[in-house]
Amino acid sequence: MVAPYAGKVLRVDLSENKIVVENTRRDWAALYLGGRGLGIRYLYEEVPPSTGALWPENKIIIATGPLTGTVAPLTGRFTVVTKSPKTGTLNDSYVGGAFGPELKYAGYDLMIVQGKAEKPVYISVKDGEVEIRDASHLWGKAIPEATEELKNDHGRLARTLVIGPAGENLSYMASAVVDEHFIAGRGGVGAVFGSKKLKGIVVEASERSIDFPNPARFRETVARLMKESVLTETNLWARTDGTPVIVDLSNNVGALPHLNFREGYYEYANYINTDVVKAKLDSRFACHSCPLACKRKIKTRRGVIKAPEYETIGMMGSNLSLKDMDELAHLGELADQLGLDTISLGATLSFLLEIRERGIITDEEIGFHVDWGEPEALAKLVRMIAYREGIGNTLADGVKRAAERIGKDSERYAMHIKGSEIPAYDPRSSWGMALAYATSDRGACHLRAWTIASEAFGDIPPLTFEGKAKLTKDLQDLNSVKWSLIICDFWIVGYREMADLLSATLDVDFKESYLQEVGERIWNLSRMYNVRAGFKRQDDYPPDRFFEEAHTKGPIKGVKLSREEYEKALDEYYQLRGWDREGVPLRETLDRLELSRDLGLS
Repeated sequence: MVAPYAGKVLRVDLSENKIVVENTRRDWAALYLGGRGLGIRYLYEEVPPSTGALWPENKIIIATGPLTGTVAPLTGRFTVVTKSPKTGTLNDSYVGGAFGPELKYAGYDLMIVQGKAEKPVYISVKDGEVEIRDASHLWGKAIPEATEELKNDHGRLARTLVIGPAGENLSYMASAVVDEHFIAGRGGVGAVFGSKKLKGIVVEASERSIDFPNPARFRETVARLMKESVLTETNLWARTDGTPVIVDLSNNVGALPHLNFREGYYEYANYINTDVVKAKLDSRFACHSCPLACKRKIKTRRGVIKAPEYETIGMMGSNLSLKDMDELAHLGELADQLGLDTISLGATLSFLLEIRERGIITDEEIGFHVDWGEPEALAKLVRMIAYREGIGNTLADGVKRAAERIGKDSERYAMHIKGSEIPAYDPRSSWGMALAYATSDRGACHLRAWTIASEAFGDIPPLTFEGKAKLTKDLQDLNSVKWSLIICDFWIVGYREMADLLSATLDVDFKESYLQEVGERIWNLSRMYNVRAGFKRQDDYPPDRFFEEAHTKGPIKGVKLSREEYEKALDEYYQLRGWDREGVPLRETLDRLELSRDLGLS
């Protein structure tokens, strides 16, 4: 058995074919907890911002948290931290399944991979036995085939994290996938794997249990939180509907992307919503230690397929004018199999369709006819992107670089922030989302601060920036703690519950104020990394479309963001953060959060 902190870091150098095990930095764990915080701290220390994301010197940091591998609910996730090839920022991508717990059971808090192999390899971890193995037979295979071969070789209980052809071909939209179904999608994680000739990682543990200092306290706390917090109406939507329930919520408030964010209302949303998923339901499955089991498989004309999540439905369904759930699920499955992030992919495809519609690019330049709502042509484009064929090579690195390559005023139709594509919530419906997207440390991200839940989905006025600076900051700090422990987004949890759970896990009493400070410290650490990389105020703005163009239909017809109010909100956000007007953390802020001392700043 291992303790909640296993106490070990596994380092693999692919250039030197070298494997080293060292002790986890306990001083860093005290300041940053684990997961997101600890992973970013190692990245800050070891990967200077000047490092090219696809250079051998960049590192893949796989980080668990102190709750990983326990039976605490919704804690089966882990994070992959690296420098993003897509944005140039730090990037932490979260994924479920059981890979994270298996790594903890094998005895490691973190796994750090650096260098570049001479030929394709994968890493095999079985307890203390770690090997770099030839993966030439796996290179070029889609994710299901590669996963199946690895499980045939290592056993059905082995956990896999692999890339597909998109990662091998260094697409900046490439993902890494756990056990075929759980996706580390954002920021081009798969391309970093591919740049190292790393097809994937297999982890096996002989014993799967955690040794608690006070087991009775832990069991009692988990039982209480399950009853009082987890299995309540606030969270049970994930069990009854999963994320497709958000389709109607978004459409009803003008947030569902349509036609590359020209609109936020889709008249055929009822063809791709949660009712359709329920009608087609085949089975459900879950991550490690999750009572909600939000994942679904559905029956389609093409067989049983994993049901698309809301982001896939929004970005590759309504956004592309698809209204057939079977075709949408197939398109999402194809992206998963090839290893492409569906948020970035959907945004990039809609960008192409809009500039084609506007005459900036022609069918001849694309190579064939494609238009809104045409699943076969869209599927062809997905394959071309994964293999960098024809127009796919132009599109493979996302909308920012595609627009730079195409030119001809196409940049105005590229919906991104810091190079990361806008997710499936139109911020004109909930103005706090504009600030949350723009100030996200990994480029546009809805999860850093999901303000729409309190705005258009809640009871806070959505069409104003008043109060949104504090709302955004508070959610960013809270989620930094949540993702460091690591707890799934689908448990709506506060500092009190997290303090109780951490206290019971380690048998040490933690206060809410301690976790609040940790969250703020982690957010400032990530900002410091990005500041060192050259990011400042000019990078913290949403696309012009949201300020200049209003919807022509739906519940917020005629609404645009206010530039003047946005500037004031951004100023207020920086002030609340203790940053200067350019978004650089002040020395007094760094001192207060113990970052000056920890980072050795003079």
